[in-house]
Amino acid sequence: MRGMRRPGLSLVLRVLMAAAALAALAACAPGFQRNPLADDVKISPNVSARRVSLVVIHHTSSSSHESALRTLRDPLREVSAHYLIARDGRLIQLVDEADRAWHAGRARWGAITDVNSASIGIELDNNGDEPFPAAQMAALYRLLDDLRARHRLTPLAYVGHADVAPGRKVDPSAHFPWREMALRGFGLWCDPPLAAAPAGFDVALGLQALGYELASPDAAAMAFALHYGAPQAGLAALDPALVACLVAQARAVTEP
Repeated sequence: MRGMRRPGLSLVLRVLMAAAALAALAACAPGFQRNPLADDVKISPNVSARRVSLVVIHHTSSSSHESALRTLRDPLREVSAHYLIARDGRLIQLVDEADRAWHAGRARWGAITDVNSASIGIELDNNGDEPFPAAQMAALYRLLDDLRARHRLTPLAYVGHADVAPGRKVDPSAHFPWREMALRGFGLWCDPPLAAAPAGFDVALGLQALGYELASPDAAAMAFALHYGAPQAGLAALDPALVACLVAQARAVTEP
């Protein structure tokens, strides 16, 4: 209108910069710590704040990462994870690592009775009946390297959902490459030939020493077998030599 002064260029620039800043804040929740490795952030509201000592690996049981995203971001489903890795290796962060994502449900590992409060949950887009693609695993290894460095995690920190919820969950499936994980320092592994277990070695107590909940010993044994490629036929079918070897590895990590 005539008689009104036109805003100066500096004022226009300040307005535009303020608008850009507001847009950036809208992209992430206040205080959200984005991992720079993440290709995208799709914030899930299903979180509640904690220290990281475990990384729990899941598979989504879905046909696409878009389908998994809908579930992980649906307030009515009350399930989430910190990260989702698509089949093509795209890494999507859903929850700030400082927050407690709702991924493990009723679960236990050793003395940790609230796994969600102590862990980072990683969902791999996989239907449970297929191998995990190379691009997806490469993205997982990059993320795990990053988590290990920042949270000072030992090889004992990496478990599957089935490990912490035996008898209730079976993910990640038998296709998951736990041996390759262990070779990279993310877990334990023993290859044959194995030394005989010590005389009087108790397999159930060995599982408990590794972290398995023994409310149902056979369920714990089957979760162990899924992880370590052993016959899934209950406690009696486990090779004491394998369990003893893994317990010795775990002790070597924890003892000075």
